[in-house]
Amino acid sequence: MERIGIHPFFPRLYLRRAAFLFNLLYNELSNLFIRQERMLYMYSVASFFAGVGGIDLGFELTKQARTIYANEIDPYPIQTFEANFPIKVDQRDICDVKASEVPNIDIILGGFPCQAFSIAGYRKGFEDEKGRGTLFFEILRIIKAKKPKAILLENVKNLVSHDNGNTFRVILEALKDAGYHVRYAVLNAMEYGNIPQNRERIYIVGFKSKKVFEKFTFPEPIPLKKTIHDVIDFINPVDEKYLYTKGKYKGDIYDKLVAAMDDSNAVYQWRRKYVRKNMSGVVPTLTANQGEGGHNVCLVKTRQGIRKMTPKECFNTQGFPESFVLPNIADGRLYKQAGNSVCVSVVKRIAEQILVAMK
Repeated sequence: MERIGIHPFFPRLYLRRAAFLFNLLYNELSNLFIRQERMLYMYSVASFFAGVGGIDLGFELTKQARTIYANEIDPYPIQTFEANFPIKVDQRDICDVKASEVPNIDIILGGFPCQAFSIAGYRKGFEDEKGRGTLFFEILRIIKAKKPKAILLENVKNLVSHDNGNTFRVILEALKDAGYHVRYAVLNAMEYGNIPQNRERIYIVGFKSKKVFEKFTFPEPIPLKKTIHDVIDFINPVDEKYLYTKGKYKGDIYDKLVAAMDDSNAVYQWRRKYVRKNMSGVVPTLTANQGEGGHNVCLVKTRQGIRKMTPKECFNTQGFPESFVLPNIADGRLYKQAGNSVCVSVVKRIAEQILVAMK
């Protein structure tokens, strides 16, 4: 039988056409997914500086909103985000994201970097040499272009007082110039989220419609019913790497901890030279450097002994549900993610108020 010859150009042509068809199918399926999400949920959301998705989760727990686009530059919280949400995160620097590449959405969320405004970050604000303070203007750029019906921005409470209030004034005026009616409030997790953590954060809410804006109010305080025993396991043993034992650390740290930590209903911190007990019966504000040691580590006395809180307990203390998945990465990364996140239950209550106003 005579062999039929194949032109050498044919495989390359076939591969190009196959790639074209694959991309076309992928785009169609992506658009179909977005359309289906919008049918299942009343409001679509885009999230910037998304982290592990704490703000997104607060909105999704209302059963009325769904994140269809998320942007985050740090690959480690992206792993956590994608382990818990059914979308792929846009990992580019927000400065490289064109507004035209962001789908049309109803709500934009953003916990823009707070280190430049926090006490721990030395409060450098817009002058921060790493550019973290000016990233607000990048999300503002996208807000101006996409014109969402509502926005929610979150930051440390010190943003209000930074540079004698000038920094915050610039932010509010910029949002108003973009056509948004804005309200803000500093809310504490233990007063507004029924979470035993002393965590104050500022929340900025804006609406395009003045009529909708006038219907919005921040949630009222609620009683704190949960205790540290609801977020920290004082009974069951944990991995020994979390334990403080004699000889594990230099100096007399362990002896001082044993002498001072006599209450299994409290959280302690090692403050370089002494042990401090949190007298309010809640967890002190979790920080991003919780996993680096030093005075930010929260310590408890359990049946197993003196130990630091586990990463899972830190996420519990931020109001994340038990079902929230933590990927298999270094504890230090997880501590940082928990400290950088938000109190989910506080965000959920704010989201409920936003969505009531938008109806």
